[in-house]
Amino acid sequence: MREKLQRFMWGRYGNDNLNQFLLAFAFACLIISFFGGSLFYILATVVMIYAYFRMFSRNTGRRAAENQKYLKQTMKIRSFFIRKKREWGQRRVYHIYKCPNCRQKIRVPRGKGKIAIRCRKCGNEFIRKS
Repeated sequence: MREKLQRFMWGRYGNDNLNQFLLAFAFACLIISFFGGSLFYILATVVMIYAYFRMFSRNTGRRAAENQKYLKQTMKIRSFFIRKKREWGQRRVYHIYKCPNCRQKIRVPRGKGKIAIRCRKCGNEFIRKS
């Protein structure tokens, strides 16, 4: 059975970021349709059919181009969350301040008491507690 599935999927495009988004969107529409609204059920069905069409497609070049276009359009949103996750991970060891003059983020180690912080971008100096 596993071999038959592998032979069937050989040369197919498979799952990518755009498909994952489409399937999550279809699932959300299905949940909304339970509370009323056949329009959401129809939308979920259409989106799910398109996602499966993309998944089983043999035109891998076109599907990859669609995925790259999706990734390019969502890059700002994804990079925002990646940046916030990295900042959140550094909060145990560092304080992150913004320069009052130019709004540049400055990372200062914790536990040093009151220190004078100099902005590398504009040269402004301000005092904060680390």
